[in-house]
Amino acid sequence: MRAPWRSPPEPGADGRHQIRFALAEGLPFAIALVVLVIELTPAHVVYTGPLLVATPALAAVTLGPAGTLAAAGVALCVSVATATYNHAWGGQLVYTNLLALALVTTASVMTSRAVGARRDQELQQVRRIAEAAQEVLLRPVPARLGPVRAASMYLAAETGAQIGGDLYDAVQTRYGVRLIVGDVRGKGLPAVRAAAVVLGAFREAVHYEDDLVEVVHHCGAALRRDAGTASAGLAGGDDALLEGFVTAVVAQIPDTPDVQVVNRGHPPPLLLRDGEVRPLTPTAPLPPLGLEEFISGRPGRTDSYPFLPGDRLLLHTDGAIEARDAENTFFDLAGAVRTLRDRTRQSFLEDLRRALLRHACGRLADDVAIVVVDRLD
Repeated sequence: MRAPWRSPPEPGADGRHQIRFALAEGLPFAIALVVLVIELTPAHVVYTGPLLVATPALAAVTLGPAGTLAAAGVALCVSVATATYNHAWGGQLVYTNLLALALVTTASVMTSRAVGARRDQELQQVRRIAEAAQEVLLRPVPARLGPVRAASMYLAAETGAQIGGDLYDAVQTRYGVRLIVGDVRGKGLPAVRAAAVVLGAFREAVHYEDDLVEVVHHCGAALRRDAGTASAGLAGGDDALLEGFVTAVVAQIPDTPDVQVVNRGHPPPLLLRDGEVRPLTPTAPLPPLGLEEFISGRPGRTDSYPFLPGDRLLLHTDGAIEARDAENTFFDLAGAVRTLRDRTRQSFLEDLRRALLRHACGRLADDVAIVVVDRLD
């Protein structure tokens, strides 16, 4: 009976919000129950007509047209039952209450439908804006980049969302193919803003910085600048924009058969070779972007690994490895990569998406971003 534009809070929503939502939905029926109790006891001398008339109007706020009609039906049943029990059918007041209930129900249903239609239009507009933002912020990676072929996939955990706090990109530069996959701490618009800042800095720096570490340094510096700007403009003590940091892995694939990686607190990429999967674990772990104060001296180093023709490289966010099934077991991403090793990039990503959603029972707890790169023969 819930209107399509009125969604319940997500399971992870604030508990107080869930309680308020449940109370708002149950209020019309609670009023009808109170009226029934009053009318069936000696307290029926209290005039309860206006309470029943108000139930459809209250239901229209949270339950939509179908819920409004249901609340009105309950109110009508209570009115008929109590009037019969108290032998009140001969009085004009009963008929006046029934007429008022019919009028309020009609007005409430019409209002609820109008509000629902307006919210549907607003939702469609928001979705169109989100799709446009996704095309700019998280555009699919090019299929052919220098010595590699690539493909990307993004799964938003939030129902109806197009973009979230995960980010990725792949760019052909004079230094080779440069890629980034990252994950912003936090959710909502602050996370999207941080992702946009990091991607903007990456897309600019990759073309003129020959040192991959300096590219990463530019991303961290842009994130800190944005946090400082947000801090200066905050009103009312809202620190939501200042709490985020970004884990990220930045890779460079030159024409030589290797790959250079700078990892800033991110899950290591997976390298598939001859049916075996190997994580490219950093030699010196570093904190995420935005936490550079915990780095002493140079802001990191580049690790180099062989990346031979026929190899497959998988860069991913932690949503892919932290997805759990009904028994709270983590998704075996390395095992899935090994099982799907013979698939082409697009079919690999599609089958991986199915396996991931099947393991998580169709509901992800976190966004997932994946970029798969094949080295050409």
